Amino acid sequence: MFNLNSLRKIGIPIYLFIYLIFPYSAITQTTKIDLRKNLENALNSRNLKFINKSFRNEENLKITTKFSRLLEEFPNSKWKIKKLKSNNPSEEIYQIKVIGKKLVQGEIYMLESKFNYLFSAVNGKINQGTIKKLFTIIRSDDKKIDISFSIPDKVLTGTKYDIDIILNEPLEEVIIAGGIKAHQVESFLEPEIDIEPLVSGGIYKMTRAPSKPGIQIWSGIIAHPKGIITFTKSIDIVEKI
Repeated sequence: MFNLNSLRKIGIPIYLFIYLIFPYSAITQTTKIDLRKNLENALNSRNLKFINKSFRNEENLKITTKFSRLLEEFPNSKWKIKKLKSNNPSEEIYQIKVIGKKLVQGEIYMLESKFNYLFSAVNGKINQGTIKKLFTIIRSDDKKIDISFSIPDKVLTGTKYDIDIILNEPLEEVIIAGGIKAHQVESFLEPEIDIEPLVSGGIYKMTRAPSKPGIQIWSGIIAHPKGIITFTKSIDIVEKI
């Protein structure tokens, strides 16, 4: 059994982990020689000098600061980059995966973040970039909780859609708590997610997409006697599918 007050205290660092994992900035080529491999090596070797040189001047400080803060939270994080096929000759797509672990109040939290990165370059430096299909999960249950996430990657402007986070095992006498919150890309330092008791075996929410195209972010938390699971999911809001 757990105490909701203690969960609220834990929610702040976990929410900050979610913030740190969303690198909403561009990644692109500084050399024509195997960019994917060079970038992957730089991230895994903590080569801040190489990463810094990959960005235009106005982006350097912001990117290196975010990367450094991520390493403070997950110092053993590993990056894997795979190049995907793009239908736009002036644009490249990388599929990026980040894994790591962190000890928090005696519990080991495992991180896994995956997203597609669409980018272009100006004079061999980062200029524009967009994240698609972001899904980040941090959990302390050693994958003992059987959980499913049903959140779309893309929805039309103004339309209704469902968000379902389902615990597949019957709760029986188990008590769980959780919460979910929508926010914009620039708003990661909002107050932490409110945690309330959940009686339905998960989080089930119907919502409506914004009226303008863009990116909507959902972050949430499930607290279970077996551990805590936090997640962040990006949804593209588009005018046409």
